Amino acid sequence: MKRLIAGGKHVLGLHRPGRNLRVFPDDIFLVSYPKSGNTWTRFLIANLVYPEKNPDFSNINDLVPDPEAMSKRDLDRAARPRLLKSHQYFDPRYPKVIYIVRDPRDVVLSEYYFDIKRRAIVDDYPLEQFVSCFVRGELNHPYGTWGEHAASWFYTRRNDNRFLLVKYEALQSQAIEEMVRIAGFLGISAEPDRLAFAIEQSSADRMRALEKQQGHLWSSTRETRQDKPFIRSAKAGGWKAELSEASVAEIESAWGALMREIGYELADANLAHAGMSHAGIENL
Repeated sequence: MKRLIAGGKHVLGLHRPGRNLRVFPDDIFLVSYPKSGNTWTRFLIANLVYPEKNPDFSNINDLVPDPEAMSKRDLDRAARPRLLKSHQYFDPRYPKVIYIVRDPRDVVLSEYYFDIKRRAIVDDYPLEQFVSCFVRGELNHPYGTWGEHAASWFYTRRNDNRFLLVKYEALQSQAIEEMVRIAGFLGISAEPDRLAFAIEQSSADRMRALEKQQGHLWSSTRETRQDKPFIRSAKAGGWKAELSEASVAEIESAWGALMREIGYELADANLAHAGMSHAGIENL
């Protein structure tokens, strides 16, 4: 019966295509590894492109569709050119890509608290153990490790004018400058007032308020614990206070070379001044 229902959904285009999405030549993808700032950037872009539609958690999937949350039929009917969210590792079909990258030492913290929220782990699950699972690629999603994902896009597209690398940390520290880059990539006029409006409407405080009102409706949070926030501190560098030295060393030993190349400063002075280690190569 389940196969029959699934087959019927495919025939009618009611299934969620995910990686099997039909890609159009004018599509623009907003790509990131999970917990790297994709939701925040979706709001920034939605408020930049569709300010009159008052983007919030009730309509963000319509404005910047997610192929893992929307049906094939709705995605095929979406207005062109489509702005699409993705967590997928490298896909050569994607014509234009904005890639949001975040320090993996902060990514693992965000993933840890989100996994508590979605009941994937218990509240007191050991953080050091979680970091080891994160580095080994043992988390319950199909996107590989942070290093595999980031490397798959960074090394294949970094010199391509169809690829825009945006660091989460730069979006926080110099939002206007980064939004000018994003607007230019999208071919949108970047008047100061328009940019300031998009940034203000996408602030962490406003998104927290929206989450409290609409978190039970949004596809990413409606089946998760409502007593745990999706929008947390929304700051860079939290790993310095929460991760142990051993956990930091484990992450940097795995991906230090890639982190340095992207522009992240390493805590381990020996790794910071060393070339790519054997372990680093294996994890890329």
